[in-house]
Amino acid sequence: MSWTDVISAVLMIGGALSCLLGAIGLLSFPDVAARLQAATKPQTLGLILILIGTAVQLGFPDALALALVGLFQTLTAPVVAQLAGRSAYSTGAIRRDTLVIDELGERLAREGKQLNR
Repeated sequence: MSWTDVISAVLMIGGALSCLLGAIGLLSFPDVAARLQAATKPQTLGLILILIGTAVQLGFPDALALALVGLFQTLTAPVVAQLAGRSAYSTGAIRRDTLVIDELGERLAREGKQLNR
């Protein structure tokens, strides 16, 4: 067993554990905002660790393709979470009294927009 095998295995196991913890958080967190955090941050970290662990075993052209997959995931996951969070907020799925800071509510109030509740 070489050092690259050990490094690759550690990265892949770490990525799998991060994805598992994100899935457990997704099932156990009480509200939409917390679930969005569990759905994006640990899942993205887990995927990137798995991709790096796989790239250690592959040649440069394949590792470059995996880097593009990781970049795409890193760019799209926050955007999707932002859109899902705004949708949940505007439909009343997020309780405003549980928010510590409500920047979206303040912005909507300044603009004179009403929420669909």
